[in-house]
Amino acid sequence: MANGTFGGNRPAKPQRTPLQAALYWSAVLGIWGLIFIVAFFAVFASDLPDTSKLYDVKRQPSINYLDRSGALLAVRGSQYAPPVDIDALPKYVPAAFVAIEDRQFYHHFGFNPWGIIRSMAWNLTHDGPQRGGSTITQQLAKNLFLSPAQNYRRKGQELILAIWLELKFSKKQILALYMNRVYFGAGAYGIEAASQRYFNKPAAQLTIGESALLAGLMKAPTRYSPVSASERAARRATIVLDEMVRIKAITAAEMEAAISEPVRVSATLANQRAQYFTDYVDAQVRSLVGEPTEDLVVETTLDLPIQVAAERSVKLGVDGHIKQGVEQAALVAIDGEGRIRAYVGGADYGETQFDRATTARRQAGSAFKPFVYLTAMEQGRTPNLTVADEPVKIGDWEPKNYTNKYLGPITLQTALAQSINTVAARLANEVGTSNVASTARRLGIASKIQLDPSMALGAVEVSPLEMSQAYAPFSNGGFLAKGYGIERIRTASGKVLYDHGVEKTARPAVIGSPALQYMNQMMRQVVISGTGTRAKVAGYDIAGKTGTTSDYRDAWFVGYSGGFVTAVWTGKDDNTPMKRVTGGGAPAEIWRNFMTAALPRLKSTPIPGGVIEPPPIVGEDPIGELIDPSATPDGPSAEVPESTSPPADNLPY
Repeated sequence: MANGTFGGNRPAKPQRTPLQAALYWSAVLGIWGLIFIVAFFAVFASDLPDTSKLYDVKRQPSINYLDRSGALLAVRGSQYAPPVDIDALPKYVPAAFVAIEDRQFYHHFGFNPWGIIRSMAWNLTHDGPQRGGSTITQQLAKNLFLSPAQNYRRKGQELILAIWLELKFSKKQILALYMNRVYFGAGAYGIEAASQRYFNKPAAQLTIGESALLAGLMKAPTRYSPVSASERAARRATIVLDEMVRIKAITAAEMEAAISEPVRVSATLANQRAQYFTDYVDAQVRSLVGEPTEDLVVETTLDLPIQVAAERSVKLGVDGHIKQGVEQAALVAIDGEGRIRAYVGGADYGETQFDRATTARRQAGSAFKPFVYLTAMEQGRTPNLTVADEPVKIGDWEPKNYTNKYLGPITLQTALAQSINTVAARLANEVGTSNVASTARRLGIASKIQLDPSMALGAVEVSPLEMSQAYAPFSNGGFLAKGYGIERIRTASGKVLYDHGVEKTARPAVIGSPALQYMNQMMRQVVISGTGTRAKVAGYDIAGKTGTTSDYRDAWFVGYSGGFVTAVWTGKDDNTPMKRVTGGGAPAEIWRNFMTAALPRLKSTPIPGGVIEPPPIVGEDPIGELIDPSATPDGPSAEVPESTSPPADNLPY
C-alpha cells in the first residue's frame, strides 16, 4: 500500500507562467468588471430621463423693468440667443473652457477616473465645499437631463449619460452644446447671450481676457460675477489664463497682454440701478398676473434720475459717517399719490441684497411722535398750548429727555420741534395710546403697534416705506397715499395684463382741518429751529421729524415738501449701537443731499393746506397736572398687552 494510490505525496500542481497568470487574472477581473457594469446599469439606468428632447430649450420668460419715463432699469429672468457655431469663435474661446473646466476633455471617454478618485479623496478628508470631479461631458449631461441634486444615484446616471453623449457626438459637438447651454449668471444662458449681456458684443468678437472671465464664471456665476464681485472675478480670470498657458492655448506673452488690457463690462449691466427696488417689485409681478408664459414689460413708478441721486446720497452718507458706526442706510421717497419715486434698500447691493427699505423693521424713535401730536390736535389741542416739561412717571415708567434737562412751561410746538420726551409721553397717555395707534394705522403704518406707554417715544418697529407713506398725508393735503411701485404690466407684444390706474379708487381723506395745518406748522419748526435743521433745503417749504432710538441703534429723518416725502434710516444690521448718531445727523444729511437734487426735477410746490392761526388759549393747561401714576394709558378699563419691543427709555431725538 506504500506505493498505492492513497499513499505517498501528491504530485505538485504545475505553476502558471507569468503570461498565464496575467491572462487568468485579467479574465477574473474582466468577469467581475462585466458583472459590475451590468449591475451598475441595472441600478442606475432603470429610470434615465428621456434624451429625445436633447435640443429643446426650456426657455424661461424674461421681464424688462422700466422707469416711469420708459428707461430700462433692469432685466430679470432668462436671456437666450441662437446657438453659436464653435468654428466661428476664436480658438482661445473654447480653449478657455477646456483649460479651466476639463483639461483632459479631448482624451477621456466622458469621465475622468483619476479626477473622480481625487475629488472623492478630497471630499473625505476636507470639510466645507465639496469637489465634483465632473468633466465637461458630465456637466453637459447634468445640465441637459438631470436635477441639481447631489446624491450617488444622480452621479451614476450622470456617468451613463456622459458615455451616451460621447458615443453619439463628436468632441466638438459636445463642447458646442455645453457652451451654448451653460448658465453664465445675470440671466444669460449660452456663450452668445453671455457675451451680449456682459460685453454688448457677439461671442465671435470676444477677447482673450473676456473669454477667460466668462470661463471663470462656470465655478459659481454669482460669486465670480464681474458686476457685483469685480475683483474676485478678475482673480478667477487670471487663474483661467494661467491654465490656458499651461495647455498651450495661448502664449505667456498673450496672457500678459490680456492682463494689461482691462475688461470692461457693459455699461448697461455694470451701472444697473434700483436693484433693491427691482427685487421688491419682481416679487409682486407673479401675484398680480400669475406665472409669466411670455416675455413681460413692467412699467414702474421709479424716476431713474432721482433714483441715481438717492443711491449716491446713501452711499456718501454711509461712507462719511462710517467712523461713527453708520454701516447701513435705507431711503424711500414717494409722491403725494403714493408712487415710489426712489428706493434704496442698502448702501451696496453687491455686498448684501437684504432689503432694509421694506424687509427690515426698526424702532422709529421720535419719528413716531407726529402720530401722538396729530391725535392730540384732532382731540382739540393746538400748537400754542402751553404744557410743562418736567419729570413724569407713568406707572413704573419714567421717561427722560435726551439732555436730561427740563425746560419748564413750553408750547406743544416747541415740544415737538425740540423732541421733548416727557411732553410726548404725557400727551400720549392723556389722549390714549390705542388712539395714537389708530391714527398711525389710518395714515399707513401696517406693522404691529404695541400699546405700552413707551410707544409714544417710538418703541414701535416699522420700515422706511411705512414711514414715508404714513407721512405722505401731511404733504398732500391730508389724503391716504399707500406706496406702490408698479403702474402697468404688459406682454412684449403689447397686451396689458395689469394696470394700476384701472383698479384705482378715490383716496380717502385721513387728516382734516385744522389738525393738518397745525401739524405742518409744528413740523416746519423742526427744520427751521428744532432738531432737524441740517435737513434745510434753501428755497423750499420743508417739514419733517427726526428720530433716534435707545443707545443710538437707529437714526431717522422723515421729511416732506409739497406732495413729496422721503424717509431715511441709518444703523447697523446687527442692531448694535452707533456712536452718538442722531436723526438730526447722518439721516438729515442724506435726506438734504437727496432732496437738493430731487426737488428741482419734481418742481416741488409748497406744502398744501396753508396756515390756520390757532385760537388763543383760554383756561388752564389740560395736561399740566401731574398724571396719576396708577392710570393706564387708555384709562382704568383699557387692556394693555405686553410689549413685544424693548422699552424706549430716554430715547434721544
